[in-house]
Amino acid sequence: MKTAEMMETYPAEINLDRELLAKVVDALAACSQACTACADACLSEDMVADLRKCIRSNLDCADICDVTGRVLSRHTGYDANLTRAQLQACAQACKSCGDQCDEHAGHHEHCRVCAEACRACEQACQELLATIS
Repeated sequence: MKTAEMMETYPAEINLDRELLAKVVDALAACSQACTACADACLSEDMVADLRKCIRSNLDCADICDVTGRVLSRHTGYDANLTRAQLQACAQACKSCGDQCDEHAGHHEHCRVCAEACRACEQACQELLATIS
């Protein structure tokens, strides 16, 4: 996996577990992709008006996951407080989006898949949060 390989090349010390960090960055990328694709799929549904809140949640979650992945990929001048706050915001965005997609999962397979990605990402963020002192 390229994320883990790149983390291993960082020449200075990283204050977080590199393997866990790579796992979280990968979960963030997967969630962002799922949310972006789900929003697009929702826009293609006949009852798109019923999916407005889901689309907005998808787009917010995708953006927050993208930013969180970029923050976690930078280690020079690492700020634990900023990282913690960003991870907390991301976990909340993933929870909210997962909850929203769950409401539509019975009718839209893309929402079911997205909800799973959101849950996995939320869990990964929480796991990393637990290691930040």
